[in-house]
Amino acid sequence: MERFVLELADERRPRWDGPGARPVRTHVWAARGRDAPVRVVLVSHGTGGSASQMTWLAEPLAEAGFLVAAVDHHGNNFTDGYLPQGFAFWWERALDLSFVLDALSEEYAIGSAGAAGFSLGGYTVAALAGARVDADLYRRLLDGRLELPPPPEFPDLAEQLRAQVTLDDEIVAAAAASYRDERIAAAFAVCPAAVAMLDPASLGAIDLPFAVRWAGADEIAPDAQRYAELIPDAEGRCVGDRVGHYDFLHSTQGAEPVRDGVAAEALGFFRRNLP
Repeated sequence: MERFVLELADERRPRWDGPGARPVRTHVWAARGRDAPVRVVLVSHGTGGSASQMTWLAEPLAEAGFLVAAVDHHGNNFTDGYLPQGFAFWWERALDLSFVLDALSEEYAIGSAGAAGFSLGGYTVAALAGARVDADLYRRLLDGRLELPPPPEFPDLAEQLRAQVTLDDEIVAAAAASYRDERIAAAFAVCPAAVAMLDPASLGAIDLPFAVRWAGADEIAPDAQRYAELIPDAEGRCVGDRVGHYDFLHSTQGAEPVRDGVAAEALGFFRRNLP
């Protein structure tokens, strides 16, 4: 199996920490001797994580013959550092994955594509499937009328965001837009976050194969199972009453059996649903 890194940049979007295009560093896992056309799975990490933290999922998929690409989301990964926009402008993550699929399409004959994500990465793949942020809720979040617990990785997020960004209707409109990518044929979400901020009707309109796995002792995304309840015909399962959110980080010791089991389920899911 090959693993390499592509230092991509999306010229259509600016970076938030200086001049230049948005960086979209992409980690790629690929089986040696793969045949064309290839089946691709795009992977999105959780808030404040990194592509490397998704190795537990990427490696089994690649070993089975999938081309796997995971992004270090700009401003929201611990490799490059944190920026308030990276934690608040969630929809940019879906654009990252669509951009990577564009880039891979220039190098590979792609037969079909799916997406998998953990935590806020779970929201990301739902956005690619058609989930949309509720505009009114997001506006209330920005102006302080709606309070949500700050992410542990960025406890002063609200203050930093208001200090650095002009929060206007354009941002709200971007948040509530559709980022459905018709090339995505199936999605697998692990402990997906942010369901309370989404338009339930948009989840109800998702019409592609969608799987949800949630943890019974999840302290970060305790309502993750709502994705399974709202998305028609979603495959949903609790992976264990004592399993916590951070058991799905590749660096967490002792949780390997849980991760291995979910990775095997993801592999079966994509084998069934990616032509």
